[in-house]
Amino acid sequence: MVSSKKVCMIGAGVSGLASARELLREGHDVTVMEQSSGVGGQWLYDPRTDGGDPLGAAGAHSSMYASVRLISPRELTCFSDFPFFPSNDGTGDARRYPGHAEFLRYIRDFCDAFGLMDVVRLNTKVLHVGLAPPLAADDGVKRWTVRWSRHGDCEGDAVTTEEVFDAVVVAVGQYTQPRLPTISGMDKWSRRQLHSHSYRVPDSFDGEVVVIVGFHESGKDIAQELSGVAREVHVSVKSMEGLTPAVSKAVARHHNLHLHLQIECLCEDGQVTFADGSRVVADSIIYCTGYDFWFPFLDTGGLLTVDDNRVGPLFEHTFPPALAPSLSFVGVPRLVLVPRFYEAQARWVAQVLSGRRPLPPEEEMLRSAEEYHRAREATGVPRRLSHTVFFDMDYCDEFGAKHCGFPPLEGWKRDFLSSAVARVRDGDVESYRDSDLVLEGLRSEGW
Repeated sequence: MVSSKKVCMIGAGVSGLASARELLREGHDVTVMEQSSGVGGQWLYDPRTDGGDPLGAAGAHSSMYASVRLISPRELTCFSDFPFFPSNDGTGDARRYPGHAEFLRYIRDFCDAFGLMDVVRLNTKVLHVGLAPPLAADDGVKRWTVRWSRHGDCEGDAVTTEEVFDAVVVAVGQYTQPRLPTISGMDKWSRRQLHSHSYRVPDSFDGEVVVIVGFHESGKDIAQELSGVAREVHVSVKSMEGLTPAVSKAVARHHNLHLHLQIECLCEDGQVTFADGSRVVADSIIYCTGYDFWFPFLDTGGLLTVDDNRVGPLFEHTFPPALAPSLSFVGVPRLVLVPRFYEAQARWVAQVLSGRRPLPPEEEMLRSAEEYHRAREATGVPRRLSHTVFFDMDYCDEFGAKHCGFPPLEGWKRDFLSSAVARVRDGDVESYRDSDLVLEGLRSEGW
């Protein structure tokens, strides 16, 4: 029997909107709760920063800085049945790797095309999610009480409400809580420290000596951007061995950009000492060190935890065995094709909730999750990368086919992805996004 469930969808970012569409397609009664004033999640750029808490997440929800561009081409950064075309009227950003505003336009177009705004409640912050009392002593069905606060146009007019749902799907918590390193003297260093979550534009760093901790995508972007305004930019990395020749070449092109091993200690007078023995007196430090999964509203009584960025236990990164299928997560896996993989996750969740697809017994799901993590640890993958898929498209295609009949990625897109990943790894880190068009891909998509 296929049944309809009353589902609370938390978050109207890419994974949340993908989930909303799949849940609606499967016939569920969906309510999407979004704390911001618009859809888009992290892609809803907010020029405000966490001025009062630059190392935390006290204010602004989005971590987007003004110059962000996609790191994967638009032909791959789209829903399976909704191509990411440039605007027909010639407005917007028609580049293959467009800026964040263009992707937000695409998200809004997707939302409009499938009527998703009809089920989205904006300015609605979820405060608490917990198991609801059973309707009867022998009921055995898990339901969830969701308490939220809805803000209107005026300050101080928030209204708090509770409602019971058959199921909750969580599509937030991935990129909101900054992950910070532990560095000797960090608590005593008196000059400016911030996480990249609070970085927006380079202007305030004009003429400064800036230290950047971490050199992944945001670290590279911000370091190169600041090299145009700062007096010196010093980048701290864990190891020089992991740097590609392309990164070394890019650094060499900037006279004021310098690489160091990780920071050994910070001194109150502004001095930064690196593990290679070098020192510099800095004005600012920016931590480009990623994010911790964070679900402060979720009360599972200890049945689900976050330990060094492993959300667990989760069966296939989606269902907590003891609480499935009434609680699920969409958007936890990292380094997957977005939004495509989240679309497959969402379709699986929708079909499980309707009864179209069964889940294995709780013990089997728990055993599968444990075996998955043991296998990853045996190959040297650290716990903090438990949900990082590293663009393993065999895994992604198998996931979709096995769980919900999701179609595999087309061959030309697989080749294109391999080429795009190689460009990031081996190409010019400053210009890899300015590549020529791939005619086969464009013609296949009807351009």
